[in-house]
Amino acid sequence: MLTVGLTGGVASGKSTVARLLAGHGAAVRDADRVVDELYLPGAAGTAAVAGLFGASVLAADGGVDRAALAGCLLADPTRRIALEGAVHPLVRAELARWADALAESRPEPTVAVVEAALLVETGAWRAYDRLVVVTAAAELRRARALAAGWPADRLDLVLAAQLDEAARTAVSDYVLVNDGDRAVLAAQVDGLWARLLADAAALARGETLGRV
Repeated sequence: MLTVGLTGGVASGKSTVARLLAGHGAAVRDADRVVDELYLPGAAGTAAVAGLFGASVLAADGGVDRAALAGCLLADPTRRIALEGAVHPLVRAELARWADALAESRPEPTVAVVEAALLVETGAWRAYDRLVVVTAAAELRRARALAAGWPADRLDLVLAAQLDEAARTAVSDYVLVNDGDRAVLAAQVDGLWARLLADAAALARGETLGRV
């Protein structure tokens, strides 16, 4: 099974790429959905967040109030470092359990993809056989995010925490440029899928995959 990290900046289109890869037959896990699960009432992430920031960031049901947490981070951006230090290990552990379960399944998927925003920033990209980066011009990504309803202050905070496009692409194996329409992106994903299948076949033959 070939493991693939899929990343990109805010509104780059990585979620669209993940859906297209799933349509080709890849097993896909979204790290954001893992965080959602960790922030449910009684979950480990909720306990970690409450331990850092107190009950003011909890919703009435006992889970994490994402809006309150975002406000807490806006009030003091340095708190993001503490939050990531507490939550990212929990996310990595859950993704590892997911990958282990896939490896034990029959038939085992040929390609397993993890979609996550901060793979390069955290160094987690090194755990994957291949790294795919989805990129788009910064002004286009900002316009997309605002059109999707992102509050401008929260968007600026998230953008500040992410690397620029050049830093991501410098360590990538494959880059998809999402400056056009969906059809153009889909065609790129078709080509990417063929390359990932070739990588998976090489791995199955016992070959060592070098960086592309």
